[in-house]
Amino acid sequence: MSERCFSTDDQQLLTDILRHRRDVRGNNFRPEPIPEPVLEQILQAATLAPSVGFSQPWEFVQVADPALRAQVAESFDAANREARERFSGERGELYARLKLEGIHEAPVNLAVFYRASEGPVLGQTAMAEAGEYSVVCAVQNMWLMARALNVGMGWVSILDPRRVAEILQAPADRKLVAYLCLGYVHRFDDRPELERLEWEQRRALATVCHTDGYR
Repeated sequence: MSERCFSTDDQQLLTDILRHRRDVRGNNFRPEPIPEPVLEQILQAATLAPSVGFSQPWEFVQVADPALRAQVAESFDAANREARERFSGERGELYARLKLEGIHEAPVNLAVFYRASEGPVLGQTAMAEAGEYSVVCAVQNMWLMARALNVGMGWVSILDPRRVAEILQAPADRKLVAYLCLGYVHRFDDRPELERLEWEQRRALATVCHTDGYR
């Protein structure tokens, strides 16, 4: 039984890491590689995430081949063109100026997959998506560990997950949850880019908390 307690300094350090985590884009990655021990620390952090029924349903594929990255980038370009058409006016102009991925620039590309269990999973029988939520928890662990190691990480969500799974020859029972770009950066911004550009404003805690339902 662990009796480890954390100090107020520990708590403040975690808060600082949470506050300074950033979604890093392709215009910010530096070219030098991430040392293998550092990348292993980030992946080990993923495996410490909570998972429904202790199923640990995550798998990771490092995408190093430039030809494979180019195919993933093509999927991004197609999805990005479609997404851009959904925004008009000032938002459309701002969207067109954003650099939303770092597939070619980032030293490390990681595809994170969900692998469904063959049999029933404790805690997942009524909420099947809890398995995929577990993989998202692993991604968050990676993001925080990466930031603690002064490594930037970006989540590329503007792509076709089925196409990426096909490019990487994933088995039929695997589902892409996240495509991540990692590398050292030129800078970590004081605020998230989309907040700084006023794409959205941060919501106050009081506006998202309710008691005994939505009343």
